[in-house]
Amino acid sequence: MSCISTRWWPGFIGATLLFLPLAAPSETNDNNVKNEQHTISRGQRVFTCGHSFHVWVADILEEMAGAAGIPDHKIVGVSSIGGSRVIQHWDVAEEKNEAKKALRKGTVDVLTLSPIWLPEEGIEKFAKLAVEHNPNVRVTVQEYWLPNDEYVPVYPLQTGKVVDHDAATIAELRKPHALYFRDMDECVRNVNKQLGNDAVLVVPVGQAVLALRERIVAGEAPGLKEQAALFADSWGHPKAPVMALTAYCHFAVIYRRSPVGLPNPGVIANWDERLNHLLQELAWDAVIHHPLSGVQVKVERK
Repeated sequence: MSCISTRWWPGFIGATLLFLPLAAPSETNDNNVKNEQHTISRGQRVFTCGHSFHVWVADILEEMAGAAGIPDHKIVGVSSIGGSRVIQHWDVAEEKNEAKKALRKGTVDVLTLSPIWLPEEGIEKFAKLAVEHNPNVRVTVQEYWLPNDEYVPVYPLQTGKVVDHDAATIAELRKPHALYFRDMDECVRNVNKQLGNDAVLVVPVGQAVLALRERIVAGEAPGLKEQAALFADSWGHPKAPVMALTAYCHFAVIYRRSPVGLPNPGVIANWDERLNHLLQELAWDAVIHHPLSGVQVKVERK
């Protein structure tokens, strides 16, 4: 069974949508939250497959690992195809398919994927190949902020729309996001069931971005006055703050540690340090509260 979801039909949404509340940033911090799993201190070998909403994560993540004092983080390779589904990276000709070559060698610790919409059979295909050659591999699936601020899972993405990212309220944005988050989780659970383990993880970027938008509306995001400042166009191609936030989410999932305290990465080098701190907190909060991130924490009561 592939990542298959059928709950997105517009007429079905009103009857079936379970409103999933957006978690407020946690009151916890590094002083009273500890990982139940060990943090990962050894540099990970990462292969990235994606498009313009994802491929830049590779370089920013490498920078963050270095800033965190994690030695030997390695970009094994990057498969970049504009506007791509995961299956397009799988279908690259065998002689040119660097992702498959690396996975078959067993030299990949983490494979990052970025499906646009579901269903997406490429996730399962890559995950099976990865686990076959490295039983300890992890495959991350990047959850999105919604293109055009709506959940209309058709491919290719709708073009020509003009979207005012400041028009919708946070409450209105939660509705389509909640359905998308639920479908993404179902997809990942289905693949893990087929694998017989929990190799596939969710990187909850969409939830972190929604939390950031809520902070902007509340006037609590230093240097950001409007939600539209996060996006380059209606689709939602990311500007620097979203790129940094996305990479922080990946850092937290891949290394199972909080990014709080890391210096501004180059992509937001000249931005307010208070914003950098907020992005770190939002990323960590999204990751520790997502049941499929692979990061389990416990709160120590004082």
